[in-house]
Amino acid sequence: MEIENRWYVKYTYVMAGLILTIYAMIVAKSILLPLLFALFFSILLSPLCGWLESFKIPRFLSAFIGMLFAFVVILGIGFFFYNQMVAFAGDIDMFAERLEVLFESMEEFLLTWFAIEGEINLDRVVNAAIEYLRENALDLTRGVTGAAAIITATFLTPVFIFLILLFRDLLKNFVLSVFSQGDPEIEKKVANIIVKVKTMVQKYITGLLMVIAILAVINSTMLLIIGIDHAIFFGVFAAMLNVIPFLGPIMGSILPILYALITMDSLVYPIIILLGFYIIQLFESNLFTPVIVGSQVSMNALATLLLIIIGAQIWGLAGMILFIPIGAIFKVIFDEVDSLKPYGYLLGRETGDKSEERSALAKRINEYSKNAKKRIGLHSVDETSEDAEENSEEKKDQQE
Repeated sequence: MEIENRWYVKYTYVMAGLILTIYAMIVAKSILLPLLFALFFSILLSPLCGWLESFKIPRFLSAFIGMLFAFVVILGIGFFFYNQMVAFAGDIDMFAERLEVLFESMEEFLLTWFAIEGEINLDRVVNAAIEYLRENALDLTRGVTGAAAIITATFLTPVFIFLILLFRDLLKNFVLSVFSQGDPEIEKKVANIIVKVKTMVQKYITGLLMVIAILAVINSTMLLIIGIDHAIFFGVFAAMLNVIPFLGPIMGSILPILYALITMDSLVYPIIILLGFYIIQLFESNLFTPVIVGSQVSMNALATLLLIIIGAQIWGLAGMILFIPIGAIFKVIFDEVDSLKPYGYLLGRETGDKSEERSALAKRINEYSKNAKKRIGLHSVDETSEDAEENSEEKKDQQE
């Protein structure tokens, strides 16, 4: 047996490749992050540019209009959050007063039930925070420096969007020429993969934006009915965090719950908010996302969670957002290449898999979403085949 075919040699090659790839991703973070965001935005904006070019508008101008449209949308979101933060700044005195009352109640509770004596006040908490900042100044400075580098790199995103839209045909032909190697059959297969990836990214991002808009309205309405100040800000913020599966909804609900805990006079309000977000999340995961987004990112929960963790370790919050569509792109590629199909199967969802048991309410919502899909004609090919397999299995069971 040759040395190259031994398992430990292959293992060494694979590990060396993974380590070098991850190291390169970490080092080139300031370039890769804006480039990937620009790539996804460019894929999303390419139909708009194509529509403009159908009216004999030059590609240079259509790319500029597409880039300008994305910039205006992002600027509008930033302006909204800036105004909300200004409104928050006006409530600092009220926060201080409420925290003082909360600390006094906590001190009384500890003394009454646990016989723990000790003064708990806002000044002591502030002093502890200042002491923590002094002791960890170096680490915090590194974190701020890294954040500043990311903010600086995001200014490259509009430039990358413009250039990708301008040279999108050149990039497509480059990918075709690299992977096809002059073979017409392979070139046709690569072109099919490009079309599928483009369609998947467009449907995923547009569906995700629609889900965020729906959740923003529902979250804000719920918080307004409860009577929470800054309800629209909390609702929109929680909806935007929904781009991070599993962890995003939890992170989005923590802030309004803490705000209600500090500003409201009863513990009933935080509990109501928690229940409200839980019910909304049930509808989101079993109705809104399946109907609107569909099975564009049809990865199992284990693969999704691993991608979130790996993305967080490599690129932080941006990695948690980007690694889901990146994983979905790789799954599309794996499913189309015969030698890589096992890896696509590993990332996907197995038909009839009962590892993810749902609650009774979740099952009813999921059933309603399937009926809604049938009514509006949003059944995908995979779902149709799954239904056919389920019906055949039911017939076999009845015959037995």
